Amino acid sequence: MKFSLSTNWCNRTIESGEEIADKAIELGFEELELGFHTTQAQVKGFKARLDRIPVGSVHAFCPVPLSAPQGYPELYQLANPDEDGRRIARFHVVKNVEFAAEMGAATVVLHAGRVPSDGFGHCFGWDKRGAVERRTKRGAKFVEILKTELELLQPVLEHHRVTLALENLPYLEGFPNESELKAVAGEWVKGWFDTGHDYVRQQHGWKTSELAEELMVGMHIQDSCGEDDHLPPGEGKIDFAALKGLAARMRHLVLEPSHAVKADALRKGLDFIRKTWS
Repeated sequence: MKFSLSTNWCNRTIESGEEIADKAIELGFEELELGFHTTQAQVKGFKARLDRIPVGSVHAFCPVPLSAPQGYPELYQLANPDEDGRRIARFHVVKNVEFAAEMGAATVVLHAGRVPSDGFGHCFGWDKRGAVERRTKRGAKFVEILKTELELLQPVLEHHRVTLALENLPYLEGFPNESELKAVAGEWVKGWFDTGHDYVRQQHGWKTSELAEELMVGMHIQDSCGEDDHLPPGEGKIDFAALKGLAARMRHLVLEPSHAVKADALRKGLDFIRKTWS
């Protein structure tokens, strides 16, 4: 198995792309995922290290758009009921696909959007099932919106040979959920599985179906104690041994630690996951 490091771990503390790449190599990683905190200035350094550590994936929106004050994965939402909002999101997704191709990356990871909750995201206890049902019913409109957008993006994805991977998100409003992904996936549109996000969804009872493993192209590897923790593997409560079969199917295996994780802890986490999945 080949493991990648999300540059979100240190994009905000190390200014040089070369230095980030060198640090990843030193820690034992074989690829990079350029995270949504990547700056325009850092890109040149990553390009200079492509012969030593390639870029496997890019997490939208990357590099940080000049119009944005900082990096954030939901600056723009492709599944947006507002037509102007969708047009802006489509523009930036195309830019990310072109950037991924330029960097030799096979995949762009995307947060597609959120279904407005009007309060159902905070329903617990006896009404939890009802909250999930209301969320799923409301999401039907967003499925049709996203299908249309993905049809428009299809020629761009195919031309650049880049897959768009829609990530599972750690809140009830997150779109698409497990069932909705099956309705929108296609040849150049797949799913992206985040271990921590999935754990949060399990804990809250928000999962709508079993994971469609055949639709997944990549994985963010982070441990969790019940929140969106981004801990190194082995420091939380996730049963990574149970994910060994799924991991074996993935093109991308990306550790995505919090920026607060120390290098030694990250090194131990990488060693833990290698041993667990060997």
